[in-house]
Amino acid sequence: MSTKQKLISKKKPTFPISEELNTFLTKYKRSTKINILYNDLLRFQGSVSVYDKNDIDTLWIRTYYSEWDRDEIDNSLKKIYTILHSDGNDNTIPFLNVDAIDYCTFGNSKPFRIKIRNILNDNFTYFYVKKADASRVYGLELEHILSPYTINYLVYKDTLIEEHISGIPGDDFIKNILPNCSSTEKSQIAKEFVKFKERCLIRLLGDMRSYNYVITPIHDFDQIIYKIRAIDFDQQSFEGSLKVYNLQFMKENFNMVEMVGRKLQNSSIEQYKIEERSFIAKRMITLPNRTERLINCMKKDNISFHKNVEQLKRDLIAYVGDVAFKKCENMGEVLETILAFVKRNYLDISNKELF
Repeated sequence: MSTKQKLISKKKPTFPISEELNTFLTKYKRSTKINILYNDLLRFQGSVSVYDKNDIDTLWIRTYYSEWDRDEIDNSLKKIYTILHSDGNDNTIPFLNVDAIDYCTFGNSKPFRIKIRNILNDNFTYFYVKKADASRVYGLELEHILSPYTINYLVYKDTLIEEHISGIPGDDFIKNILPNCSSTEKSQIAKEFVKFKERCLIRLLGDMRSYNYVITPIHDFDQIIYKIRAIDFDQQSFEGSLKVYNLQFMKENFNMVEMVGRKLQNSSIEQYKIEERSFIAKRMITLPNRTERLINCMKKDNISFHKNVEQLKRDLIAYVGDVAFKKCENMGEVLETILAFVKRNYLDISNKELF
């Protein structure tokens, strides 16, 4: 059931990278030295608006730099590309070109989008330069550990480098592609939406409105299957209302929620939820040290407000009936309790089936 209630009313603050988190990032090769920081890219001299193929303003602007700055910036961005996607070897740099540096004028992170092209074959890709925020870094790492997808990012001081996640923006897909999907395709998309919703709820990734995730079509023999991936991790474990972490309460997702109700029976919805919880539990069992180290960092960190933690604890107790949440003092402990609950239930059921 969707709602028109405004769930997020204030801009989330940026939380610095703590010493513990930086140690974690260094251990798992997420930290590296780079020659350019986010603030360096803010020195652009001018800009023009970027429009899509339908002449609609994308709310991105294409930036321009002085000739002296541009040479230095281009070389640094090419180097970042080689570190992010390869071994950092300089041999490929002469074959790379920085086609565009775009700046996003809305949202929390206000990222720069860098378009890198291989001049030998005209293949290109993107990566993003953002202001480092602990919430976002925790979100990226949890995505890497607990979702079906790996994700590539780097952190240096107050700068975050993220790889581009390919796919069709959810709002564009819902508006322009979903109405033309076959009945079978809609059922498959409904299944993926239920699993994606459950995954976001369990790991406390909030604000998954339709423009904060992408839908990727994959050709599989004689059919097309669709996968859903988050692309915005700003609202990791920050808000107090449990509804912020539940996609069905976002009005932008109303068409998807309505389709789930039409295409899936309650028994199927419950089955897909159990499948996603089981997957997350298996991932935690497979990567116990990495998961534990990350959660320990969160428990020592400050990534939300006390009132948000207290509200979320009340909502979770009402939702799952587990009074263990009463003992939680911060968002790290809340997430730890959720994941322990998911893992414990998975082990209880799977062990019973052995006898």
